[in-house]
Amino acid sequence: MTDLTSSAMKADGFDGAIIGFGGQYGSDDCVVYSVELCIDILVERDGMDYDEAREFFDYNVACAYVGSGTPIFVNSINDVDELDEILGR
Repeated sequence: MTDLTSSAMKADGFDGAIIGFGGQYGSDDCVVYSVELCIDILVERDGMDYDEAREFFDYNVACAYVGSGTPIFVNSINDVDELDEILGR
């Protein structure tokens, strides 16, 4: 089992959206969040509608690179066909 390094960072206010940790060979592990759960938090906690929450998340949370240990935000898919469609295959 891999351990998170001290460089791993959390996104403030989104603990309820953490789904684990992970990384890529040669990089430090990072905290991993569900995009859907992050948006749900913004809707419930901050009273935003879905579109407002999605825009806020995209521009203020997901695009914030803060160096090694920046969290990873994951969009869920239902099956491989959905992924192929997203990738244009």
